Amino acid sequence: MVDIKIYDDSDELINALANAIRDVSKEAIDAQGQFNFVLSGGSSPRKLYELLSSETYKNQIDWEKTWFFFGDERFVPENDPQRNSLMAKEVLFEPLNIAESRIFNIDTSGTPEEAAQRYADSIAAHFQHKPIEFDFILLGLGDNAHTASLFPNTSVLKETEATIKSVFVKEVDMYRITMTAPLINQAKKIAFLVFGKEKSEAVYQVLKDKTASVTQYPARLINSNEKKVVWYLDTAAASRL
Repeated sequence: MVDIKIYDDSDELINALANAIRDVSKEAIDAQGQFNFVLSGGSSPRKLYELLSSETYKNQIDWEKTWFFFGDERFVPENDPQRNSLMAKEVLFEPLNIAESRIFNIDTSGTPEEAAQRYADSIAAHFQHKPIEFDFILLGLGDNAHTASLFPNTSVLKETEATIKSVFVKEVDMYRITMTAPLINQAKKIAFLVFGKEKSEAVYQVLKDKTASVTQYPARLINSNEKKVVWYLDTAAASRL
């Protein structure tokens, strides 16, 4: 059974999630000398990233021992405003003066397949070609129940390898580069950040509807082990549960 935490508003939710990230980072650095943190794209995490880089939190996490990754990226040029990484750069990396050597941006030169392979290779090298277990993966949830770039009715949903794949998403008429569900599920901790009434139907289908298919509601592919996965919801997003 998945661990579901419900908060009165998004500010309370984001504070709780920032505390969780801080605690996991300390555990990881104490255990292995580094914290491997996978960021989510979209607009939802912006306030979280702003909080993590604020005076309140910037000294609570050892950023010098933190490595950053992205769960997915749009296949667009490096400075395209649609890129997930630009928002993180603006509100997290630059305020914290994070060295580029500790940010695993997705290089979208060449073909989508080449971009996915380069990203997979760089991650494998970072983990010294051992099993890849990120310390903390942050995920969002789309209105259509997609997470990362695991969209409904796409070929990547059938992927059984823990790796990076390119996928063409008809719904948005674009290639995406994404971590596969098996790779996400290998993480030590996974958190969904979801708020707003418009997400309530997707939350219900993923968490409660036993008849919902993973093809139609891809976030159902993500592990539901309560020791590993926590859903952070506000009351609006949780209103159908």
